[in-house]
Amino acid sequence: MSLPLPREDSSLVLRTDFSQDAAWETLKAAIDAEDEQGEATYVSDPAYDGATVQSLIDADDAADDDAKVCHVFVADAVALGGGEHALLMVDLFSPPYQTVRVAPTAFAEVSANLTIANLDVADYADEDDPGWIYRGSDY
Repeated sequence: MSLPLPREDSSLVLRTDFSQDAAWETLKAAIDAEDEQGEATYVSDPAYDGATVQSLIDADDAADDDAKVCHVFVADAVALGGGEHALLMVDLFSPPYQTVRVAPTAFAEVSANLTIANLDVADYADEDDPGWIYRGSDY
């Protein structure tokens, strides 16, 4: 498995759960409502159904340098099954490959900062609360 590349100046939003089509559409609408700059590249391909964080890390590790994705936002069963639809942001750049949940309302802010390398995934993590959801800098 290889990961699709996002459009320039955007982040990959990869669907890995295909049990809830309406939730996927709701999630995209929530992101788009806050995303004036088009920060999201949506991929809904059943080839990624059930993909795990480790399989995404392995796929990126195996990619050529010009095909690497530094981070990915995953629309997994938790994101699509929860009321808040918090995406799982995965660091694919360097170990320990941290993950953080990000609310759709904070997606554009986080994507912009990651895309220009202003911040990285670790900057959004709360090591004391692994269930924490980043909801934006205004919170």
